[in-house]
Amino acid sequence: MIIRQETKIDHKVVFNLIKSAFKNAEFADHTEQFLVEKLRKSDAFIPELSLVAEIDKKIVGHILLTKLKVRNDVKEFDSLALAPVSVLPEFQKKGIGAKLIVQSHEKAKKLGYKSVIVLGHEKYYPKFGYKQAHKFGIKLPFEVPKENCMAIELVKNGLKGVTGMVEYPKEFNE
Repeated sequence: MIIRQETKIDHKVVFNLIKSAFKNAEFADHTEQFLVEKLRKSDAFIPELSLVAEIDKKIVGHILLTKLKVRNDVKEFDSLALAPVSVLPEFQKKGIGAKLIVQSHEKAKKLGYKSVIVLGHEKYYPKFGYKQAHKFGIKLPFEVPKENCMAIELVKNGLKGVTGMVEYPKEFNE
């Protein structure tokens, strides 16, 4: 398996992959593929953090990290949103999503980012070092079980002093 940066040529395949990956997902709104399309056209998009996993030249997985802010009354902080990570159903539970997450973290760290925030499964993301975001003083702008809102420090003390409300790019709300 190789993990590489997504290219424009991949967009249609990735659109269908995301649609397929979330088709039977319990907590999905089944519009994730449209969110990715909108994010690619936004200021939040970082091409180096849109990655695909290939097996025998077939794209079987995708991950996207985009810019977001954590804002309080005094300051704003840069961070990243992990949304979504997608793997074709027939390739799920083989570690592809995990490899995409680890690789995206490494690339984000090299680009100077210090943290990632995810709204996701409370039993999956802690395996990668994610902790409940409220423990850092970070809140989401909508009601969600606190165990599903998580953050990870990509560098030591990457979230030290970071508190406030997550401000997602507007594309998340369209």
